[in-house]
Amino acid sequence: MGSSVVERNRVDPPDGGWGWAVLFGGFIITGFSYAFPKAISVYFKELMRDFGCGYSDTAWISSIMLAMLYGSGPLSSIMVNRFGCRPVMLIGGLFASAGMIGASFTTNIIQLYLTAGVITGLGLALNFQPSLIMLGCYFDKRRPLANGLAAAGSPVFLSALSPLGQVLMDRFGWRGGFLIMGGLLLNCCICGAVMRPLGYKVRKSTTRDESNAHELKEMLPSKEENNLEKAQKESPKKKKLLDFSVLRDKGLIIYIIAKFVVVLGLFVPTILLVNYAKDQGVPDQEAAFLLSIIGFIDIFARPTCGLMAGVKCIRAKMPYFFSLALILNGLTDVCSARSTDYMGLVIFCVFFGLSYGMVGALQFEVLMGIVGTNSFSSALGLVLLIEAAAVLIGPPSAGRLVDTYKNYELIFYMAGGELMAAGIFLAIASYCCIKLQKNKDKSVIQEADIEGNSNHINHESNHAMNNSSC
Repeated sequence: MGSSVVERNRVDPPDGGWGWAVLFGGFIITGFSYAFPKAISVYFKELMRDFGCGYSDTAWISSIMLAMLYGSGPLSSIMVNRFGCRPVMLIGGLFASAGMIGASFTTNIIQLYLTAGVITGLGLALNFQPSLIMLGCYFDKRRPLANGLAAAGSPVFLSALSPLGQVLMDRFGWRGGFLIMGGLLLNCCICGAVMRPLGYKVRKSTTRDESNAHELKEMLPSKEENNLEKAQKESPKKKKLLDFSVLRDKGLIIYIIAKFVVVLGLFVPTILLVNYAKDQGVPDQEAAFLLSIIGFIDIFARPTCGLMAGVKCIRAKMPYFFSLALILNGLTDVCSARSTDYMGLVIFCVFFGLSYGMVGALQFEVLMGIVGTNSFSSALGLVLLIEAAAVLIGPPSAGRLVDTYKNYELIFYMAGGELMAAGIFLAIASYCCIKLQKNKDKSVIQEADIEGNSNHINHESNHAMNNSSC
């Protein structure tokens, strides 16, 4: 006989309450996940000097970290669906911290790739995706605002971690800085601890498999519960840990293609900005402060954009709003390609922070709107996996261009062109997809009307024939 177990049933998102604690945890996790790979760029000059490597070699550290953040998406989805969000985040926090602590003892660049890149990146991935899933569980009507506020963690942490990293490097060297950063990442475990699942409901179950099958109910909307429960009773072993059927959605395919192109260029300016400024003769502290300017503007851009996205007329046209944000970010890169003095770089950082904040606030809200909350875990895992390939191509390729041509202007044109192309593609493809769906719905309605009229005519004819025979 099986033992008595606790099964979880989904309740309606409270749009508040403990959700604010979950939101604060998501704010911190998003901050570490997105800001950390960029903030460690302040150490690159020292690493180049100690290990005798070039721009592209050090850019690989951030790229591998981001690639693990994205590429571990399916693994994170499977673990969340199997064990729940809280345990996965606790393990992820330990991995993230261990990677940076181990990196402080490395003796060559390859060891840095494995510790700071792979291990820390994996730890951040196991925190990032579950935090987004929990936000979707706790917020519905206020979800755009919640996503915007959580996304604001990235600029806040970027504003803090970049100058902090420079101070730590000046006082303790890059090894001491990495060690302290590893200690800071243990805060991810605290954030994981506050991710309380919604609505426990206890009932006795005779098999452990049946109990495990109910883990997914924590992340599904209430209207799906009856169908899920019926499917579990019929065959608990058929539960999918990663649902590939979401790829049948044309809207998701369009989103994946656009995001692949976006990620090729999105992170390039921020990863190479500090080194570029230092090469232009800007003092180290002022160069690191450029990332803080981006972060400061981004802090206000993301919540504001989240509020705007919650407006009814804008929420209905979210893909176009997201496309506009991508085009603006690309234009900022292109227009700032010739900035060489410090004031020009400051102006670039202001406009980049604004457009970058719009992109960050909208990207996951658009995805949730396409696939819905019940498929978000699997869809996010697959999207992040595709983006992992792009992030391994973008920054290292940009670094290679700098090493070869000693010209930063090229990378700004390249990054800006990729973002504008992605924005235009997303807008046109979304319009065609929506128009096609409307025409399809219209034809279905017309067929139903014709069938209804035909049945009505047949009924009238039969009635007339019956009267005549009488």
